Amino acid sequence: MLLRRMQSLLTRLYDAPVEHDAEDFLISDPQRLREVVGDQRGPLSDEQVFVVQEDGGVRIGLFIDARVLDRLERQDPLKALDEGNLHDFCTALEGVSHFHYLIWSLARGRPVSLLELELQAEVDKYATALALITQQRAGAFPSALHARMFNGVSFLPQLDEISRRRYEEANRHAARYCRSLDQRYLHPRRSQPEKWLAELRRFFRCGHQEKIRQLAV
Repeated sequence: MLLRRMQSLLTRLYDAPVEHDAEDFLISDPQRLREVVGDQRGPLSDEQVFVVQEDGGVRIGLFIDARVLDRLERQDPLKALDEGNLHDFCTALEGVSHFHYLIWSLARGRPVSLLELELQAEVDKYATALALITQQRAGAFPSALHARMFNGVSFLPQLDEISRRRYEEANRHAARYCRSLDQRYLHPRRSQPEKWLAELRRFFRCGHQEKIRQLAV
């Protein structure tokens, strides 16, 4: 299924395998999500990772709306990623990113903040889209992709102020970081994709405070 292949993109990109498959934790029916998480769910979006306290532990799951998955199955982004499926690709990839990074961190006993999850997902969306499009277009760099993904973004109107600020901060930091990587390692006249990949992998392994310190420089 598509989500397994998308998770494999992240595994290969960061050389960061995890023991659990996102598809095994997937819920795609909004009503089923409400039954599982109840009042904890907050504003309903097309994707979200949830953690529910249960007797003896916690339950982790991934929700991606079935309509998003259906559209992606009809227009497979791993074969051709373009304007027609970019939004749905980013929606699904964000959910897979949250799940993958959370499981990877928990396996190492590392705490993860909500801002860290959102920041990593923003970087993941851009990096995977960039890698896919470049590969699909025989190495041609998609110069318009950065502006398309980071400029003029919109957020759910029902978000509270704290959540909105978190999303805005993650978007701003990730935009600056990804632009810096493009300029340093993917400029046509000094392309160094191996250094781009090494930097992404190093950033992935940084903790929350280290990520923020680097982005503030």
